[in-house]
Amino acid sequence: MQRRLVFTTSTEMLRVLPDTVVCITADGNYSTITMVDGGNYVLTLQLGQIERLIAGMLDSEDNRFIRIGKSLIVNRDYIAFINPPRQKMVMGDGRTFRRELTASKEALKALKELLLEEAKR
Repeated sequence: MQRRLVFTTSTEMLRVLPDTVVCITADGNYSTITMVDGGNYVLTLQLGQIERLIAGMLDSEDNRFIRIGKSLIVNRDYIAFINPPRQKMVMGDGRTFRRELTASKEALKALKELLLEEAKR
């Protein structure tokens, strides 16, 4: 059975399978977790806290979540398109959902290079 990600605050708890999380966006002390089914969960956790929680819950070899800049964590399994000059990225599964995100040119360029390097291995 696949291990679930569990996020808790003083008033909330969210339990989700890692492969159902598309991305996590930050807005100050709040983070929005976007799910593959189109649902969103807003938690009173900063992105850095979520990043540390994910690292502690997944195996060290599981690197599917990548932090991009100050306000975004993405699940690499859902990255469909990256255009650094336009600061645009499309997340999707090719069938049921598609979500456009923005990030800095530098962050997207670095992400593109990372994914190209991994594809060569």
